[in-house]
This record gives sequence, structure tokens and C-alpha cells, in this order.
Amino acid sequence: MKNIALDGVDKAILLLLQQNADVPVADIAEKVGLTATPCWRRIQRLEAQGVISRRVALLQAHKLGLAMTVFVQIKAARHDGKWLTDFAKHASSFEEVVEFYRMSGEYDYLLKVVVTDMAAFDHFYKRLVNGIDLNDVTSSFAMEQLKYTTALPLTHL
Repeated sequence: MKNIALDGVDKAILLLLQQNADVPVADIAEKVGLTATPCWRRIQRLEAQGVISRRVALLQAHKLGLAMTVFVQIKAARHDGKWLTDFAKHASSFEEVVEFYRMSGEYDYLLKVVVTDMAAFDHFYKRLVNGIDLNDVTSSFAMEQLKYTTALPLTHL
């Protein structure tokens, strides 16, 4: 993957947008030392380059009754392209799966699953394992969230 060349102003804009994407462009421009039009052009360029992929509302899971976070580790039944494609489609189809990774190490895949309670997880689990051939599945339940952020580190830029 090719890195995009960003300057200090781009970095400052990204830091501000990661904190709150609803901030008016004029306010961002003032904070980074630009006028609104050049600031807006930079934001548009960052979007066109794919640095900013989208702007979303972040919801509080616990306020929506989603009190349980589960990390599900999976060992593949097979290691061929068709199984990988089928499994990726299957696991991605569940709204409870909020993150999904192919991993190195003992387990092949890691799913982050958010549900209301144990009964909801059990329902999810049965649908997951019944939909495709798996070798092994293990789940770990988060007891406490100590840090959560969607902001990416930018100090290396």
C-alpha cells in the first residue's frame, strides 16, 4: 500500500475531524491557520485520496442495550480459496460482527461481536457454526472496556 504524503496542516485537520466530524469547516480552518475554502479543498482531497473513507455517528453500545462484547476466535476447517470466500461472506453477514480479521498464529480469524446478553450471543453462535464448516471456535467475553477509540495515531506523520 502506498502512503499518502500529508503535511502538518493535513495532520491537524485529520486530528480535529477524528475528534468531531461535525465541526464546521470554518472552525477547522481557523484552528489550522487557513481560510475556509483552502481548508475545504484539503478535506475534499483527503476524501478523494481515501484517507477519509466516510463520516459516521458513533453510538454508545450500552445505551442501546448492547451490553456484551465477545471476541470469537476461529480455526478454519480448510485453507483454500473457496472456503475463505465462503467463510468471509458468512461471517460478514451478521450485524453482530462489528470487526472481522484474518490472523496469524494459532487461530485463523478473530471476530468482535456485540450483543445484548448471553442468550443473544448463544443465538448468534448457533447461526455462525451451523452456517459453515469450522475446525474450532473459542469465545472470550470482555468484562470491562478500558479503552475505546476510533481515532488513529498520527504522530508518525
